[in-house]
Amino acid sequence: MKKLGMFIIMAFVAIQLQAAYILIPMDAETQQDHLKAYGIAYWVLAGGNEAWWLLNYRGGSFAFQHNRVFERECLTRGVSYEIIPDAQFNKMLEDISHPEANMDAMKLEKAPKIAVYTPDFNARGEKIQPWDDAVTLVLTYAEIPYETIYDTQVINDELVKYDWLHLHHEDFTGQYGRFYRSYHNQQWYRENQRKMEELATELGFAKVSELKLSVVKKIQEYVVGGGFMFAMCSATDTYDIALAAEGHDICADMYDGDPMDPGVQSKLDFSRTFAFENFRLSMNPLEYEYSDIDHSRGRNVPAEQDYFTLFDFSAKWDPVPTMLTQNHTRTVKGFMGQTTAFRKNIIKSNVLIMGENKPAQEARYIHNSIGKGFWTFYGGHDPEDYRHYVHDPETDLELHPNSPGYRLILNNVLFPAAKKKKRKT
Repeated sequence: MKKLGMFIIMAFVAIQLQAAYILIPMDAETQQDHLKAYGIAYWVLAGGNEAWWLLNYRGGSFAFQHNRVFERECLTRGVSYEIIPDAQFNKMLEDISHPEANMDAMKLEKAPKIAVYTPDFNARGEKIQPWDDAVTLVLTYAEIPYETIYDTQVINDELVKYDWLHLHHEDFTGQYGRFYRSYHNQQWYRENQRKMEELATELGFAKVSELKLSVVKKIQEYVVGGGFMFAMCSATDTYDIALAAEGHDICADMYDGDPMDPGVQSKLDFSRTFAFENFRLSMNPLEYEYSDIDHSRGRNVPAEQDYFTLFDFSAKWDPVPTMLTQNHTRTVKGFMGQTTAFRKNIIKSNVLIMGENKPAQEARYIHNSIGKGFWTFYGGHDPEDYRHYVHDPETDLELHPNSPGYRLILNNVLFPAAKKKKRKT
């Protein structure tokens, strides 16, 4: 009888585990590696399984049906998890669905295919540009697979292969990052300019700026058609500048061999841009700045006080921005970049500000839809390196597994896995 009783207990436990869920909590107190938790969610989806993103529940937790393989993977990657019975999970969903609860359960159905727009490597296998990219760092750390593409693939209409596109630190105006004053005699700068001019010629363009404009317009078609574009640092403002300046020369002779149009400011067409309007170009070609979109001139924010605040959105009525702002804190440490933050008075009225430094009158994290697709701009270069310089070593994310700034990137990565819904008005 004793053996029979033990068998019944073991059988009952086995049944309970089969009808259980794995909950990956994302609150500050419980989760030991927030960044790798996104990788677990992606891995589960990539295996053909569904998952839940529990918006505003314990920091934006994830859940999926339990099995031993999933449990072992969490243990292997050092991701905190809990096993909960099916009945408890259903009660959790019921509580989340309550009209007065600012929470929602978003089903994730398919792992998005990810592309990172980044320059090719040279013949020696070395990076042409001497800086790293926050998105590729966190994708690698979280073990989320991605492919790299550049101008040739974009011009050849290969973007349709991907659900999500990140624009690496890039200058879409054809001015090579405006590094001329400080770095034009350095080998990496000359090598980059030579390769870009060769690539433009190979693809049938007379200038690098013309190639970059074509790339920008191809990406625009991709987004309008239903893609998701995410950009950081100078890939944000230079994208819009290139669109606004279409058909006009904004490059000085050291960049493209002939003078810029001195009257180009009055010829900008802001109706073409994604995010910004009424901005003024920097007409000094030696200035390390493209326009007044970036809140740099006169910015007086001490590093120890440089934080921005994430807005709270209604999970049931505004699921998109709610997904993109999931975090274990609403206050995120600021960080610098060639484009650090966006002046609020230059942002279009239909653009959603998701994170701002209100005293400084600057936005750090903005978003909108266009056509069938979505885009997000995130100011700054590296969320865990306050002032990242050329040739600085890359950030070791083993030291920052709970970075709220990097979590914002991964929210965008996982977003296409959910059914796309436009913000309600």
